[in-house]
Amino acid sequence: MRAVVHEKFGAPEVLSLREVDRPVPRRGDVLIEVRATTVTAAEILMRRGRPLWGRVILGLARPRRMLRIPGLELSGEIVAVGADVERFAPGNQVFGFTGFGVGACAEYKCMPATASLELKPSNTSYQQAAAAVDGASTALYFLRDVARVRAGQHVLINGASGSIGTYAVQLAKYFGAEVTAVCSAKNAELVTSLGADHVIDYTAEDFTTRRNTYDVIFDTVTASSFRRCRNALTPTGCYVPTTQLRNWVIAGWTALRGGRKVKPGMSIDKRAALAFVKELIEGGQLHIVIDRNYRLDQIVEAHRYVETGHKRGNVTISITAED
Repeated sequence: MRAVVHEKFGAPEVLSLREVDRPVPRRGDVLIEVRATTVTAAEILMRRGRPLWGRVILGLARPRRMLRIPGLELSGEIVAVGADVERFAPGNQVFGFTGFGVGACAEYKCMPATASLELKPSNTSYQQAAAAVDGASTALYFLRDVARVRAGQHVLINGASGSIGTYAVQLAKYFGAEVTAVCSAKNAELVTSLGADHVIDYTAEDFTTRRNTYDVIFDTVTASSFRRCRNALTPTGCYVPTTQLRNWVIAGWTALRGGRKVKPGMSIDKRAALAFVKELIEGGQLHIVIDRNYRLDQIVEAHRYVETGHKRGNVTISITAED
C-alpha cells in the first residue's frame, strides 16, 4: 500500500510517499481503507520533533518506528475485522482519531474496535468527516468538560478561524454563551457566519486590555498566557489553554486560591465525543470548514501550507484519486 513516511525530523521535505506492507487486523482490530485524512498543527510539531522534551515520546534522534507514518484523523470504510469484533462490520463507513498510533496518512490503517472511532455522519463526504474529528472533539472537551460553559456566559475564542477555533465558536453558541472571536480581519466574515457575536482583529487590538470581561478565555493556539489574560477575565473566570506544559504548574497554583483559574486538560479518548459531534453534524448544528484539499502525493505542499499558520479551518488529504 502507499503511505507517507518520514524517518527523520525536519522540514516538510523529510516526508516521502512509499510502498509499505499493508497492516493485518489482529484480534479486536478493524482494518480501515482510509479515504481521507488531515494535516494538523500537532503533526507539524511532531514532524519537526518539537518541542524538544516531546522527543521522549517521539524518539530522541529520529521518529520511533511506530510514528513514522503521520496522520491523526481519518475517515474511510472498514474492509475487515479481527476476531471478537462486534461493534463494527465490513462496509461500515467510519471516522476517528488514531491518537498516539498515528498512521492515517496511508491507504490502510488498523485500529482497535474500541478506539476513538465512530460511524461517519451520513451527510458528510469523507473529507468533511476526517476534518470533523480532532478539532471538534477537542473544542467540545475544553468548553463542555473543562470550562463547563453555560448559557449567559461571555466566552472568548483566541484563534477562532483555525480547526479547533471554528468548532469552538459554534459549540460555545450551542451552549448558550455570548461569543467573541479573535482572528485576523480577513476571517471576520467566516467566524461571524459560524455564530460569533463579536470579532476582534488581533492585528489591530489586544483583547487582553479589556478588563473583567470574559468568563472563559479559550486559547486554541496558546498565543497568549494566563498572566496576560488574567485582567481580561471576570473575577471568577478561567483561562483555558490547549497546550504548554507550564500551564499545568500554574493551574495547580490557581487551584489553591480563589478567583481566576487556569484550566488545562488533555483529551485522548474521543469515542463519546465523536458520537456527540456526529449527532450535531447530522442535525445541521455543526458546520465543517475546509480550507484546502490535497492529494496524497501533495503531502509536502500540504505541510508547507499548514506550517504557515494561516489556514482557515481544516486542511484535508484525499488518499484515493476518486476522492
